[in-house]
Amino acid sequence: MSNDSGLRLAIDIGGTFTDTVLIQGPSQILATTKTPTTPDQPAVGAIEGARSVLKEAGRDWSQINGMIHGTTLATNALIERRGARVATVTTEGFRDILEIGYERRYSQYAINLVKPDLLVPRTRALTIGGRVDAHGKELTQLDEGAVLRLVADLQRLNCKAVAICLMHSYANPAQELRLRALLTENVPDLVVSLSHEVSPEAREFDRLCTTVANAYIQPLMGKYLADFKARFAAEGLKCPILMMTAGGGMTTVETAARLPIRLVESGPAGGAILASQIAEEVDVRKVLSFDMGGTTAKLCLIDDFRPQTARKFEISRAERFIKGSGMPVRIPVIEMIEIGAGGGSIASLDRLNRLCVGPQSAGSDPGPAGFGKGGINPTVTDADISQGYIDPDRFAEGRLQVDRAASDRSVSAHIGSRLSMETDDAAFAISEIVDENMASAGRMHAVESGKDLSARLMIAFGGNGPLHATRVARRSQVRRILIPRDPGVGSAVGFLFAPVSFEIVRSFYTTIDSLDLFKLNSFFADLYDEAEEVVRAGAPDATLRTRRVAFMRYHGQGHEIEVELPNRTLTFDDLENLRSDFESEYIGQFKRIVPGMTIEVLNWGLTVSAPVPAPLKHTNMIEGQPVDAWETRDILCDISGVWCKAGVFERSALKPGDIVSGPALIVEPQTTTFVSADFTAQIDTVGNIWLTGTQEIRT
Repeated sequence: MSNDSGLRLAIDIGGTFTDTVLIQGPSQILATTKTPTTPDQPAVGAIEGARSVLKEAGRDWSQINGMIHGTTLATNALIERRGARVATVTTEGFRDILEIGYERRYSQYAINLVKPDLLVPRTRALTIGGRVDAHGKELTQLDEGAVLRLVADLQRLNCKAVAICLMHSYANPAQELRLRALLTENVPDLVVSLSHEVSPEAREFDRLCTTVANAYIQPLMGKYLADFKARFAAEGLKCPILMMTAGGGMTTVETAARLPIRLVESGPAGGAILASQIAEEVDVRKVLSFDMGGTTAKLCLIDDFRPQTARKFEISRAERFIKGSGMPVRIPVIEMIEIGAGGGSIASLDRLNRLCVGPQSAGSDPGPAGFGKGGINPTVTDADISQGYIDPDRFAEGRLQVDRAASDRSVSAHIGSRLSMETDDAAFAISEIVDENMASAGRMHAVESGKDLSARLMIAFGGNGPLHATRVARRSQVRRILIPRDPGVGSAVGFLFAPVSFEIVRSFYTTIDSLDLFKLNSFFADLYDEAEEVVRAGAPDATLRTRRVAFMRYHGQGHEIEVELPNRTLTFDDLENLRSDFESEYIGQFKRIVPGMTIEVLNWGLTVSAPVPAPLKHTNMIEGQPVDAWETRDILCDISGVWCKAGVFERSALKPGDIVSGPALIVEPQTTTFVSADFTAQIDTVGNIWLTGTQEIRT
């Protein structure tokens, strides 16, 4: 086996930049780069990045034997409403599932409440006869005679995709499968999404919304993935391409094309995987992952080296922080809070002349005013440039020429002059707003999860994460920060530590007292066969791992808690363990149990994954000495708001043990780490930067 046998490529297409990483073996990074995202043809920017890292490393396409890709295209298509024209087909009598929703207003007293846009108006909500009960028994046969009417309606409505969600199809999918066969027989080019494949769980509204979202982006993503695969094959790539999923695993291009909804938030998931890997390397069990890119900032809580997960999230909320104001999607996902606070987020004044930052972004084209690509609106990056935090000569590996005067003019014209403020004060105000927005989002997320941020280590990455980490940490009462190696492409690096995996959550209602072990073991066997087929396509020779969970609740409750199960055939001895494990989890969340109540299990989950190499733990620090800056730079102090001198350090020149006192800037090709005046930085044995808050403030 040659030395190049472990060569892998990871590409993360973000809203502003496309990050590319070339790695050899388990963790040796050979080259990284950031290239502007090309929104009209995302594969073009991705190929440019791949060519760049291969050239830098002196390698060629034939030496790559693994490639992982994550993209924001699915997310952006949903947010920007760029998907296909979709119709729904539901069981007769259930036409208005989307209209009824949860039967409540997400903001009870809002007079001008804006309802979530669920993509399918009532005019495109179709029905068909047939009925299955909750146990999978067919009560009424599918009305096959009505299929021609459906076909005529779909053609009249000019629909290119259809979301089929028949009652209780998670228990018996036969009618959905038959209906798809009949529709595609009559309309061969029709894209059909089936709810039992997309989200096989009870709760019709969530299941239908998820199926609609999948159908909406399926034509776009299918075309994109086929084009992406063909372009890279033409370059000379021989290995399969694996796709990052929202749940933190990888899957094949074919599965991604069939279930593109699982690609939503795949890029941020890579960042959470990276933070989990680093947490295990340095043996810190409570972590806050902070990923700030060009368009958004993402924060994720990580405990015991596992990111917090969820089975549901909302897309495109009408009110950013109000649950229920968006489109619910029920798939396995790494749970994080994401806000429109990136380097490209635009600063503006609202109708009351209040300063606001985001969620609108300048993106990669035209970008911030200081990039000289036609942007005129002031952004967070322009504010950082005006405050001296970004060195124009070293920014973006020298491929972008930063014009500080343009940033100053933009900040002054749009913010400063209108608020009667000097340019530096206006830039300072922009930073204060965006940093508080991110910190308050993190605090809210922690409180909702019943957790405390102050005892956590922040792991910061992304193109702008290291630049804003100390400012966000101070507001979040976090005193320790770690900046990993190659932080500017952190999410793409995280892709390389993700397992090939597939998770299925399926409804199978029972109570503990009436649990049929034979049926349950058969149920899990079917789930395993389904998941194994997907995983084997990406990891044909791996020894697979399995994780099983039950989603349990007391009778009458509306939501469940997750309880882990043993990975084997269940026996009667496991029933009592299942009860006691549920009660232990319940006490952990609610401090007490409810004696005498029937315990129900609504859903069961199974994850099949290929193993990944265990991270190598290392000693964090060695005894070191303070080092002097090789130059200084004028910056606007983020604490006092006055100009001061900051030391400038090249990260590549810092050695293990070196200590840097703030205020300072540690520069590297793809980002800058800002060491605030109330922080010190130290380099550990593998090159991570540890920032620690101090009581002494130097200005």
